[in-house]
Amino acid sequence: MTTQMRAIVLDGFGGLDHLVYTDIPKPEPKPGEVVIQIKAFGINHAEMHMRRGEWAEAAEVSGIECVGIVESCPGGEFPVGAKVAALMGGLGRTVNGSYAEFTRVRAANVALIDADLPWDRLAALPETYATAWTCLFRNIDLQPGQTLVIRGATSSFGQAAVKLAVNAGARVIATTRSPERFALLESLGVARAEQEVPDLSARIAESGTVDAVLDLVGNSTILDSLDMLRRGGTACLAGWLGGLDPIPDFNPLLQMASGVNLTFFGSFVFGSPRFPLSDVPLGDIARQVADGALEAAPSRVFTFDQIREAHSVMESGEAGGKMVVVV
Repeated sequence: MTTQMRAIVLDGFGGLDHLVYTDIPKPEPKPGEVVIQIKAFGINHAEMHMRRGEWAEAAEVSGIECVGIVESCPGGEFPVGAKVAALMGGLGRTVNGSYAEFTRVRAANVALIDADLPWDRLAALPETYATAWTCLFRNIDLQPGQTLVIRGATSSFGQAAVKLAVNAGARVIATTRSPERFALLESLGVARAEQEVPDLSARIAESGTVDAVLDLVGNSTILDSLDMLRRGGTACLAGWLGGLDPIPDFNPLLQMASGVNLTFFGSFVFGSPRFPLSDVPLGDIARQVADGALEAAPSRVFTFDQIREAHSVMESGEAGGKMVVVV
C-alpha cells in the first residue's frame, strides 16, 4: 500500500509560482480524526490570502474544504467508504488541507453528504453553503416575508445566500458593483438588484425598515448596513470583498443606531464545541440540490493540475461563482 500522495504545497508566500506539485507522506489515521480520499474541493479566497502571506496562519498544504470518501476512521464516527464533506478544523491553516489526494481532519469537522450528485456538484456546497446557512438561520434568524439585503451578492457565498434566503421565503435585495450582473441576481429570484455603493443606506427606499443585512463587502460598508435596519434588525458581517482593513476609529456611541444588532460569523469556528458541523443540515442541502429544489452548480471546474489557473481566475475576480477542482 502506497505511503506517499500527490499534493500541492506552498513553498513560500507570494505569486502563483509558490503553488508547487510534489509527493508527501499520506496522513496516518489517528483516533478522533478521519482520513479522507479527496475527490474534489472548492476554491476559496482564504487560500489566496494564505498563498500571499496575508492570513495569520497557513499550512504547507492549503485548502479549507473537500468532499470525498472515508479511507479510515479509528474512532468509528463514520463508516469507511462513506461519502463525506470536510471543512475547517484547521484545514489549510494549522494542519495540511485539501489540495492533495488525501487529508486528515477532526471528526467534528466532517459531515455525511450522501446525495446522488457528481463530485464537482458536491464540492460546490460545503464551506459556502454551511457558512451561508449559519449566517441566515442562526445569526440572523431569517423568517419568511422578511426583507433581507445581501451586499456582495454575486460572490459564490453571496449567490448561495441568495438561493437559501429566496427558498426560505424572504424578500431579497442584492447588491453588486457591476450593473451588468443584475440579470444574474434577478435569475436567482431577488426582488431587486442594486449597485453596491458605500452609502447604500441613503439610496434605497427601504432604509430604516430593513429586517436584516448580510454584509459580505465587510468593514468598509458594515456601518452603512447598520443604518438601513429597523429597530431590532440585525446586520451580519461575514465577508471582506472590500478588503481586510479595519474600521477606522469605530465609536458605537456615535456611529451605531440604537436598538440594532451587529453580529459576526467566521467559518473558521466550524467544528469547535459551540459550532459543531452537525448543526448545519449539509446532507439536507445536498438532497435539495439533487432533487432540483435548490440550484447549486460550480461556475467552473478545474483538474488537479490546474490549480494555478484556478487561483489566477479567482485573483482576477472572474470566477462568477463557486469554482471547484476535481482530483
